[in-house]
Amino acid sequence: MNLFSDIRDLVIASLGEMAGEGTLPKGLDLTAVAVEPPRDAAHGDMATNAAMVLAKPAGLQPRVIAEALAAKLMADPRIDGADVAGPGFLNLRLAPALWHGLVRSALMQGTDFGRSNIGAGLKVNVEFVSANPTGPMHVGHTRGAVFGDALARLLAFSGWDVTREYYINDGGAQVDVLARSAYERYRQALGLEPAIVEGLYPGDYLIPVGEALKAKYGDSLLNQPEQVWLHDVRDFATGMMMAMIRDDLKMLGVEMDVYSSEKALYGTGEIEAAIQTLRDMDLIYEGTLEPPKGKEPEDWEPRVQTLFRSTAHGDDVDRPVQKSDGAWTYFAPDIAYHHNKVKRGFDQLIDIFGADHGGYVKRMKAAVSALSGGRVPLDIKLIQLVKLYKNGEPFKMSKRAGTFVTLRDVVEQAGADVTRFVMLTRKNDAALDFDFDKVLEQSKDNPVFYVQYANARVNSVMRRARDAGVAVDDATLAAADLGHLGHEAELTMAKKIAEWPRLVEIAARNNEPHRVAFYLYELASDLHGLWNRGNDDASLRFVQDDPGITQAKIALARAVSVVICAGLGILGVTPVEEMR
Repeated sequence: MNLFSDIRDLVIASLGEMAGEGTLPKGLDLTAVAVEPPRDAAHGDMATNAAMVLAKPAGLQPRVIAEALAAKLMADPRIDGADVAGPGFLNLRLAPALWHGLVRSALMQGTDFGRSNIGAGLKVNVEFVSANPTGPMHVGHTRGAVFGDALARLLAFSGWDVTREYYINDGGAQVDVLARSAYERYRQALGLEPAIVEGLYPGDYLIPVGEALKAKYGDSLLNQPEQVWLHDVRDFATGMMMAMIRDDLKMLGVEMDVYSSEKALYGTGEIEAAIQTLRDMDLIYEGTLEPPKGKEPEDWEPRVQTLFRSTAHGDDVDRPVQKSDGAWTYFAPDIAYHHNKVKRGFDQLIDIFGADHGGYVKRMKAAVSALSGGRVPLDIKLIQLVKLYKNGEPFKMSKRAGTFVTLRDVVEQAGADVTRFVMLTRKNDAALDFDFDKVLEQSKDNPVFYVQYANARVNSVMRRARDAGVAVDDATLAAADLGHLGHEAELTMAKKIAEWPRLVEIAARNNEPHRVAFYLYELASDLHGLWNRGNDDASLRFVQDDPGITQAKIALARAVSVVICAGLGILGVTPVEEMR
């Protein structure tokens, strides 16, 4: 039940009546008409811009439209007040029964409250993490994994048909480096000194790979030339790395639906087919790129390359797909991979990249636009860096990883639930500080604790009511006389609950799961505020002498818990019923 959508429907219907009566011209475009929370809650419960956006096309003063619309809306029992403000904004006050109805809806629908079908079953592919299979995932991958999984959950909650996908970058030179690094650990397992020279991966995580190679091959690979063992060791090591990555993702509560391999694109004709598709559109040509910015002409060696005319689809410059020596660029298999997604019938694509891939955004969007004929939109979300702190100092690097803090390091110290919530307390394109001390402390400054504490408080008061013999199951609470909820603080809480379905819709349409975390913190703050007011005003306490009043007040608290549990579900966090 999206109350904002319901009231917008009422506004649209009223405008239609005004057109039928001749107050407004017929055939006006009403798509820009919105109903939103007012900037200042003192102005009312909702506000509409209808008069402002229709004034020019209607040839009327905004206030004239607003006053006529106000009169129409006041005839509906849901509207308690309609006041024209400023040049023509219309502020609305809703009948208290409407807020009571929202509480009932939350209790009756449970954690499905706020679920919608705005996605209309469209197939969306969310590709995220996609870390090179050369070692354990680091803290940056952790943030990307949490963001991608939460976004997938949000879209599924809102009616999209979601596929979570991991693109294994196993086709480049980095997996050959992995094989050489693993071979040195294999030599170490056989009692020799490993030669971990510059350029190889130094982390201890490859020691088990060396032991496993020894168990499989014995000493048969020892002292053999690289061409003998490179292929087998590369596949073996990559397989073990991906098994470790899968385990780490599972530890974080992330499971993929599809794993796609870059290596599988080579030798299958898929890269050639994708490039030929673009060539057939006259988007592939042989040419020479202009010198990069900052390069002096004498430092630039012009080379004829095979180029994708990406500027025809919004890019700044055309991009090479094949080098002068005939080798594919890194961009070519990425084009083929996205071509594969388009051919699989996805209606939308979402890629989640690290911030260092910002230069890839326009070229990938251009490729998907060309390959899909503009039918399939691609949204690319960049994940900014995470800075780790502990005891007031930057968190030390992981010896096991060699050069970075791993996902497992973070989850083992903070827990999966805390890690996931904190990773969503900033928008994806903003840097995030993760302080191990603060995320584990029990205070208002810790958003994870604050939200979980609110849910625990609701469960606590329900236990007290049950101990007093008051029935507090959801069906009984939904049938309670909610007319007892008349205090301004209680109605404010109900109004916050009413924002939830609208918030979910906005977050899903914009691919912004962080909005859910922000909202949950605000909702928890309202619950704690109402609880604290009960310390001074006994009439606001949830448990009263009258069982009927108690049930009404607990119905409100339980509705808060329902929304918190639904929101935490989207974030992939387990609700806590009791704080220890």
